[in-house]
Amino acid sequence: QVQLVESGGGSVQAGGSLRLSCAARGRTFSNYAMGWFRQAPGKEREFVAAIRRSGGSGYYADSVKGRFTVSRDNAVYLQMNSLKPEDTAVYYCAVCWKCTTAQTMATVEYNVMDYWGKGTLVSVSS
Repeated sequence: QVQLVESGGGSVQAGGSLRLSCAARGRTFSNYAMGWFRQAPGKEREFVAAIRRSGGSGYYADSVKGRFTVSRDNAVYLQMNSLKPEDTAVYYCAVCWKCTTAQTMATVEYNVMDYWGKGTLVSVSS
């Protein structure tokens, strides 16, 4: 069985920090780009951050630049600092074989992703 399992979500006050992790079970994803998406109630899923298969610097949505940092080994992580109420959402990790760059993961259709995690809730209060 292949699974992506997110962890690290929770409830924090504005300005706080959380670190999300997405662990792979059943196989490694060293040849996949990995990234994060989020979905707030009543809104469409949106891209947050991604990192290419070789690692290095991440690519970020404008809304989180300077506050979030994505990193990886076989797992993918999202360090979230200076959290805002508008960051409240369920956060999902995903992996993408066809994504040759981190930026590509932000533009391809969602069905291009090979696997999705079940999500972890982040709730930021004012």
